[in-house]
Amino acid sequence: MLDFFKNFIYNIGMSKKAPYDRKDKQDKSVYRALVLVMQFGINMLVPIGAMSWLGILLDRKCGTSFFMVLFFFVGAVAGFQNIWRMARSVYEEKPGTQCKEESSGEQDLQSRQGDAEER
Repeated sequence: MLDFFKNFIYNIGMSKKAPYDRKDKQDKSVYRALVLVMQFGINMLVPIGAMSWLGILLDRKCGTSFFMVLFFFVGAVAGFQNIWRMARSVYEEKPGTQCKEESSGEQDLQSRQGDAEER
């Protein structure tokens, strides 16, 4: 019962804060994960679609039927190469770099608020 009141009071205090203060770090990580998944899809589909379209155009122009298949596989290889590069760059990031940037931003904000209070 006491926990219920603690949570209730905490939620009342959170509702008075600005909307951007209510966001948790987990919310940001969910959005980052969604963006990453979308980037993987786009990096795979765009080369395949573009190369397939080019193959269809060449097939119509030349009267053949193998350019679309050939260019589809070229697009797939290019898409996999894009995904490989992006995944490698994501996993090579140092995990502590972002936390340092966020904490320095919070310190800057606190120092600005302290300066404003002194005035």
